[in-house]
Amino acid sequence: MAGENPLFKHYLTCNVCTEILKDPVSLGCHHSFCSSCLQDFWAQAENKNCPVCKRKSSKDIEVNFAIKELADSYAGRQRSDPSDEAQARRSRHQELEETYEAMVPHLKVQRVKTERRIRAEFEQLHRFLREEEEARVAALREEEEQKRKRILLERKTLQEQIRSLSEGLSAVEADLQKDGLSFLMASTRSRTSARALLSGSDPLLLPGALLDEAKHLGNLAHRVWEEMGQRTTFSPVTLDPNTAECWLSLSDDLTSVRHSDVTQEVPNNPERFTRYLNVLGSEGFSSGEHCWEVEVGDHPDWIIGVAKESVDRRGERMVSPDDGIWCLLHRSGKYSRHTGKTLTLKRTPERIRVQLDYDGGKVSFYDPEDMTLIYTHQYTFTDSIFPWFSLGPAGEARTRGVRVCGVSSRTKPCK
Repeated sequence: MAGENPLFKHYLTCNVCTEILKDPVSLGCHHSFCSSCLQDFWAQAENKNCPVCKRKSSKDIEVNFAIKELADSYAGRQRSDPSDEAQARRSRHQELEETYEAMVPHLKVQRVKTERRIRAEFEQLHRFLREEEEARVAALREEEEQKRKRILLERKTLQEQIRSLSEGLSAVEADLQKDGLSFLMASTRSRTSARALLSGSDPLLLPGALLDEAKHLGNLAHRVWEEMGQRTTFSPVTLDPNTAECWLSLSDDLTSVRHSDVTQEVPNNPERFTRYLNVLGSEGFSSGEHCWEVEVGDHPDWIIGVAKESVDRRGERMVSPDDGIWCLLHRSGKYSRHTGKTLTLKRTPERIRVQLDYDGGKVSFYDPEDMTLIYTHQYTFTDSIFPWFSLGPAGEARTRGVRVCGVSSRTKPCK
């Protein structure tokens, strides 16, 4: 049989991954490779030379369907026995039925949990608005009381001045009624009293006596909105619970993840990682610059970075760009990049900053304390890229999980 011929197997083997060809493409030099392997090789080499003979390729590559059919047949990707195929299809149908059956109660669990969280969040907002309303009404009433007291005090002072003037005027009029020597003496005294009464300044109406309505009402909703914004937190990355492996537990606000002591009751939906302890962010990126920080504390076993949307979530794979993952690893007190090369850090950071420049083809990792670069990986991205996390047991560590947060105020934000 062809599958037992070593030369035939060599002909159907990719020279990059050394596996049986998948979606094979052939160059002008007649060497064949897996389409994805060749694209990744060219991206890293930054040229379009053949990985084997180094000859430059000038034509667009297309899948060689003749070789693909041979490779698929050799690898057993096609079944020759119709009964086996039918049995396999029935088995897959049964698995799907079980998954759908598990999804129905899980939908209710998700709805109840999410609804509870929504109501809790809005209750906090309602409580803030009620407290803010009461505080602003209290400030309005306080201003009214202070200005009322001031007006009454000014009014009382004015009334005393009026009474004093009236009494002085009555005394002058009484002196003018006298005659002879008494009149002359009283006249002198009256002039002195009159000058004293007229020496004071004229009374003025108190400015600022009315309520400052503009202060209380001007841009009220906007100012309350700004105040609310200062009391809320924003996370640049929200974790997607539908992707989390069953041993991972997410916080209610979907910003932190920890390794659980028990498995989570979750369905086997297509988005979920089932082989490795991984979870994705809920939003992917296909352009621009993006950054976020991850609080890792003293957790002993974590991997953080980014991954392609198409990353394999069920099969065996490596934590490497070849399998669509760019990351920083920390295990047993040692840091390494995806290639396994150990990295030397001058300090042990409790936070890691991840910075993605999609258009520039760079993923960088920093210690945000002083923005020391840990390392940068370059790659030409074509898929949507998602924040990616992997977490092992915390053991005796104080930090039980890792948490996503915004960039530190002391560090330079993304553009």
